[in-house]
Amino acid sequence: MTGFSQSVEPQRIFLTGDPGCGKTTVLRRTVDKLALLGLKVGGMLSGEVREGDMRVGFSVQDIITNERGVLADVGRSHGPRVGKYTVNLHDLERIGAGAIQRAIRTADVVIVDELGPMELHSPRFIESVRLALSTQKHVLGTIHKRANHPFIVEVKSNPQFAILEVTAQSRGNLPSTIVESIIGAK
Repeated sequence: MTGFSQSVEPQRIFLTGDPGCGKTTVLRRTVDKLALLGLKVGGMLSGEVREGDMRVGFSVQDIITNERGVLADVGRSHGPRVGKYTVNLHDLERIGAGAIQRAIRTADVVIVDELGPMELHSPRFIESVRLALSTQKHVLGTIHKRANHPFIVEVKSNPQFAILEVTAQSRGNLPSTIVESIIGAK
């Protein structure tokens, strides 16, 4: 058992906003704050892969094991395509969905970065997120603002889930606000 109090109602919080608004930055800062408070945080983070000034893909990382893989890139020849990127279902399922399932078993807070068009090509990923949302674990994630996949519509329309917009004005205070919500601060 970690420092998490089971008496706190599990939170389901998703960050959304325009591309480049800082969703993942807010998420990472929140993860750091939660860890400093003694909560065990697990799940998956994604990030850009750049070559010079050019974005060439996205990475996926397991927070607990720190294992990294390729979520999508421009050089891949097979897999689902999203814009100019080809999704690497193998790494998404092995590292991304695997990280969510590991967090469900061992963490207080499950991180999902992100519910978006690339990730939703994987039924195993969707199943892992659904499982996380059905547990007594806190779930914190990012969600694509404009995607209309049925699972995204389902999450956004659930009144029990908080959907917080990340803007230049809100991003500085959001990590503390989210931490307070999760730890049940008064």
